[in-house]
Amino acid sequence: MSGHNSAEITVTVNGHTNQCNVPVRLNLVDFLREHLGLTGTHVGCEHGICGSCHVQVDGNVVRGCLMFAVQADGADIVTIEGLSTSGEAADLQANFVLYNAMQCGFCTSGMIWSAYELLKTNPSPDREHVRIALSGNFCRCTGYQSIIDAVMETASERS
Repeated sequence: MSGHNSAEITVTVNGHTNQCNVPVRLNLVDFLREHLGLTGTHVGCEHGICGSCHVQVDGNVVRGCLMFAVQADGADIVTIEGLSTSGEAADLQANFVLYNAMQCGFCTSGMIWSAYELLKTNPSPDREHVRIALSGNFCRCTGYQSIIDAVMETASERS
């Protein structure tokens, strides 16, 4: 630790280990965007309400605006860039495009993470389960129906 206002952290992000000195009050999403240049994760409300800041930390999808970067010291983090590169959600992402479920794209990474997590735990959801799983994400463009259609199509194709 160097001083009271910053700390040295080591995190693995999308398979790459990073050592950085960060302000202790810097949230995880700002660290990812500003220090590592991973801008696919967005900053929306900064209160954990909109869902645009979703990332995976040690296998759990979390809201990056509610977690300090120093809390992620030693963690394995996957951003939307890492999920995209892995190909694990390629079919889901393709259906988002097919169903025009991403319009401006601001909420898309959070929606993809929520849908990805849902389909991992419930591979055959009904529309109500999809609505519930996505309820922690705000979209101002699509009206949600196209997003739900994309998730339902992905579930159908996978079964």
